[in-house]
Amino acid sequence: MGKDLYNILGVTKSATKAEIKSAYHKLARKYHPDVNKDNPSAAEKFKEISAAYDILGDDEKRKKYDNNEIDADGKPTGFDAGFGGGSPFGQGGFYSSSRGQGANFDFSSIFGDDIFSAFGGGTQGAYQGFGASSRRPRKGEDINYTMRIDFLTAVRGGERQVVIGGRNINVKIPSGTVDGQTLRLKGLGAPGHYNGENGDVLITLNVDKHPYFNLEGQNITMELPITIKEAVLGAKVTVPTIDGQVAVKIPPYAGSGDKLRLKGKGLKNRNGQGDQLIILKIVAPRSKNTELEKVLQNMPDENVRTF
Repeated sequence: MGKDLYNILGVTKSATKAEIKSAYHKLARKYHPDVNKDNPSAAEKFKEISAAYDILGDDEKRKKYDNNEIDADGKPTGFDAGFGGGSPFGQGGFYSSSRGQGANFDFSSIFGDDIFSAFGGGTQGAYQGFGASSRRPRKGEDINYTMRIDFLTAVRGGERQVVIGGRNINVKIPSGTVDGQTLRLKGLGAPGHYNGENGDVLITLNVDKHPYFNLEGQNITMELPITIKEAVLGAKVTVPTIDGQVAVKIPPYAGSGDKLRLKGKGLKNRNGQGDQLIILKIVAPRSKNTELEKVLQNMPDENVRTF
């Protein structure tokens, strides 16, 4: 029985194209001759998995292989078998240039980035025949990362330590950050290729909800529960802000929905600084209060509705 290309890559026949590519990527890095200089058999294994991917990674060739129209070497089966069929890389796979087939193969079509750059530019010796176009300077890939931060850190700014690609990165979060904002860390992404610049790290910030603060543009809003007594007689109460607690005066005969403004206590960014808006909410007692009932019963009726 001939060799099974799916077994060579360690995937099932129902594997998706992405799964096949991922399997090849891992195996190619594992058996690449540049990282197996003391293991001669690695080169043969590398040729084998590369030839397997040449067929299974191509939709048309994979279909022909599955339909038994070509064999594991890419050669036609049946009537056409004796008429020049074969692997597009020649009988020597990736290492053969006797017919010029492998000379212009660009590994970037498989990896998105040239595999050789991961091994210190190992294009020497057997690999110098590959296309010069794959060796032009190219920027490394960007790395995307999502970070959750609390509301106060987003408003005030701060720093967070994250591990990306095995490296500890100190992320400075600017004050006035809003949910969904993306930070770009230049040059901290994947290495560039052939003297190309490194990629970037793109960090998307998701801001957690706060127990009582909300953001409306650059203004921070909060709802302040007050008693009937505080609403009617007025009061001095302590309220939280992003900079700590402050005392505010509730004017007499305040109503639910009335707003108090704390100037300059909102979100600060390059567009300026907002305020903190305190929205009053009158809360009736939850337990029976006989004295309050008597007072209210003795009050004259007042029409507060306009409908």
